[in-house]
Amino acid sequence: MSGSWGCPHEEKGKCNHVLGRDCDPGMKGCVLSGRFVFSNDEKNRTARQKEKLHKKQDPEK
Repeated sequence: MSGSWGCPHEEKGKCNHVLGRDCDPGMKGCVLSGRFVFSNDEKNRTARQKEKLHKKQDPEK
């Protein structure tokens, strides 16, 4: 048995929460961001975590 879910803000492939954008669960501004773990690691990091990562990669900042 397999299961699936749908975002309540998605309508015909468009996001009603982030107006004018195609639905991409976990994108910036998405109500699902930070609440769930996604297979794409870029969607799992908060802004603060991304900032730390960039500082580690470029120590001059």
